[in-house]
Formats: sequence, C-alpha cells, structure tokens
Amino acid sequence: MIRTGEEYRESVRDGRQIWINGEQVDDVTTHPAFKPLVDIRARIYDMAHEDTTRDVMSYPGSEGERNAVQQKPPTSVEDWHAKRAATDAVLSDIGGVVTRVGDETIGEMWSLIDGQDVLDEIDPTFSTNVKRHIDRACYADPFHVSANTDPKGDRSKTPDEQDPDMLLHVVRETDRGIVVRGAKYETAAAYSNQAFTKPTIANWGNDALSDYALGFILDMGASGLKYICRTGFAGRAPVEDYPLANRFDEVDTLVIFDDVEIPWENVLFYRHTRAATFIRATLHRYSAFAFVQRNLRLADLMIGAALWNVKQTGLERQPAVQEKLATLACYREGINAHLTGAIATAEPSPGGLLMPNQSLLYTGRVLACSQLHEMMHLARELCGGQICITPDKASFEHPETKPWLEKYYSINENWVAEDRRKLLAYARDLLNSDYAGHRLTFQLFAQSPPFAHLAAVYRNFDWDGPLDLVRYAAGLSDNVLAGAR
Repeated sequence: MIRTGEEYRESVRDGRQIWINGEQVDDVTTHPAFKPLVDIRARIYDMAHEDTTRDVMSYPGSEGERNAVQQKPPTSVEDWHAKRAATDAVLSDIGGVVTRVGDETIGEMWSLIDGQDVLDEIDPTFSTNVKRHIDRACYADPFHVSANTDPKGDRSKTPDEQDPDMLLHVVRETDRGIVVRGAKYETAAAYSNQAFTKPTIANWGNDALSDYALGFILDMGASGLKYICRTGFAGRAPVEDYPLANRFDEVDTLVIFDDVEIPWENVLFYRHTRAATFIRATLHRYSAFAFVQRNLRLADLMIGAALWNVKQTGLERQPAVQEKLATLACYREGINAHLTGAIATAEPSPGGLLMPNQSLLYTGRVLACSQLHEMMHLARELCGGQICITPDKASFEHPETKPWLEKYYSINENWVAEDRRKLLAYARDLLNSDYAGHRLTFQLFAQSPPFAHLAAVYRNFDWDGPLDLVRYAAGLSDNVLAGAR
C-alpha cells in the first residue's frame, strides 16, 4: 500500500554511510544536495493520497487498498495508458524531468516474471524469491531503483586476470546467504529503499557457473554498504540563475559493497551465466517505455524554451526559424509516435503480461537518444547567444547595475527585463549548463550505451518481412529460403 511522503522520508533515515564533497552526510532528507530529489519522491507518494491526483496515481487493490499505478504489472493497453498519464502528471506537477524515481526501474522486475521459466530450468530454488520480491516491489511500493554498472577495470581482461572487485562478485556463502564484494554505480541510491542488483555484461568465457553472475534485491540500509556520491549541482549557484540544476539533479553514487551479506531470500539468481545473460537481454523490454517518455518531455521543454525566445524578439515568422522549429517538432512527434504505436500494437509477453511492441519501443529509444544532442544544439541556435552571456540575478538587482540591465533587456511593455532574465536563465540551464551536459550524457548511457541500443533493435526487428517481400518480388527460388534458414 502506498506510503505518505513523510513515511518515505523516515524510511531513508536508517544510518546509512553517505559521503559527498568529502563530507559525511548525517540526514539525506535535509542535506542540500539530496533534499530536492527527496522532496520530489515524497511528493510522488503524496500525490497518490490527494483528491485531485489520487485516481491518476493509484488504483484500488483487491482488498480496497490503494496501489501505485506505475508499479502495477501491465496486462492491458489501458494499463499502459494509465502509466503514461501518471508519469505525465508527476512531471507536470514538479515542473521538470526526473528519471530514477521508481516507475522506470520497476519494469526490470516485470522482466523477471517473463524469465521465471528460464530461471526455474536452471535452479528452481529461487523461484519463490522472485515472486515474493516482485509482489513487494509492485504492491508495497518501496522506492525501488536499479544497480547495473560496475567499475569494470581493464575490459580486455577477464575478471580473474585483475582485481576481482572490479566486478561485483560472491566471496563466500553462509547459512544466512551470500557475501558479496565490489561496487556498483547507482543513480538515486543514497535516498532509495532497495535496488534490483544485476550483473554487468561481462566476459565469463565458456563457464556455465560464475561468482560474478548473480542478481539480488539489495536493502539500502544493509550493513557494509558505503555510498560515495558525485558532486551535486544543487546549491552551486542561486536557484534563480539555475532553476533546473537546483531542483532536479538525481545524484549518482558509487555504492561500495564491503563484504555485504545478502540473505538467501533476497537472492534471485546466482552463479548461472545463462540466467545472467538472459536477464540482461530482456532487462529493458518494459522499462525503456518510461525512459523514452522522459525524452518526449525534454523535447517539449526544448521546443517551449526555443519558441518563447524567438517570439520575444519577433523572429518566429522567419522561414529559417520556422524550419528549425519544425525539425524540433519532427523529433518530438517521432518519439511520441513510437510510444503511441508501441502501446497500440503491444505484444503478450512470455510471462502473461503485455509488453510494448518491442521493435517500436527500441527504435524509439534509438531515435530519442541518438538525436538528442542535435536537437539541443538546434534549440541553442534558436535561443541565441544571450543564454551564455546574460548576467546573473544579483546584477539585475544591484542598484548600480539594475537600470542598465533593465534598459538593455527590456524589449517592450510585454517583455520586461525580469521576464527575459528568467527565460534566458531557464534556457541556459536546460541547454548550456554543467547540469545540461550531465543530463545529455545520462540519457545517452542510462539504459546501456548506443551500440547496445542498436543491438536491441537488431534482436527485435522483424527481418522476415522484408526478406519475404524481396524474395517474392524478385522471384527467388525456395532454395534461397531454405539456405536462409
């Protein structure tokens, strides 16, 4: 059942060891680097309890309890429309884009439903664990995130040829569970409740068993965990000058596993490289939808910032400007078409769920990520050079500089200096700032690197259609068909 925002805050005050900027954090809910995102996640919980948003964010369970729409395993097209509406409601309410808040990473748990048969073939011991944790993640509604990437070390070497801790691995078994050592990079780890911890795609050679091939549910308050966070963007500069960086930075963390014991009941698969490979291959069949939906919202923000900038200077009627705006619109509608089509032509999954059309979903992800940098640059052109040279708010308020800035930044009675300053500051933070550069890199790699995006397309595209079309049109013999099989 859905918690309140305050109940969530209390759940992450568990004494975990967190460092940022060389400082150990006493309370993640109040520290300035983390508080903005803690507050947003708390807001998501609270939206499920408020009259105006309860029905968008939650649905009644079998016993009358309210469960989160975004966590519900999808079995119908209506479920996907509801999830899309819930995510849009959150992003509109907070006025920005956040990714690792639970609705994206929960899809990886649904993939385990589809993988139960494979996991049972390998070792049925863990099947009960999988079901229990899927139920808990979907219905108890913890803040659930994902742990994928290891430091890796020298990738030309196998794990046993270098420091073994470069990839998370089991060091021993106990009566209570497995003890693991290594590290993982996890966004939002410092202020979440649990993570589905998975193996990185690694060079296991021909081994059927490997101490590196494991997946488990990690309790973020477990003993032996240490959280070393990258420098945050919040608080570096006034919020008036960097309105996005101060509110929407999702702090990434190197999570150190210093001989952490994982109880047997939390282990989902262990040692079998076949299971690890299967899980990696199906990991994003659901979660890519929520991820790509964020790119759609980013496209809307870029269009809005660019269009307001050309409107305030009267350039929106120029054909060259309209062409650039139309290019941004094509990018936006391309993402929208892939998401809409992926729902409309959704496919039954091996585990009885309804997954978005895989070819459309993965090609939509490639479109959204591969063109994002070009669209950001196009939006920069439309916004103009003033987004990188405009003074800060303090200068607009200083008694000696204020008259000059009001003179040169006011256009008419509708566009006065303060509104122009706000617009230019917003566009700068969206497109030009350190935060904007970080966001671009994150979108490019957050669900695996570009080559893996294309590999997913290759695995899911229907190649038989074009082959059959050309075989018939060219009059090729059946021998060609037999050879292709």
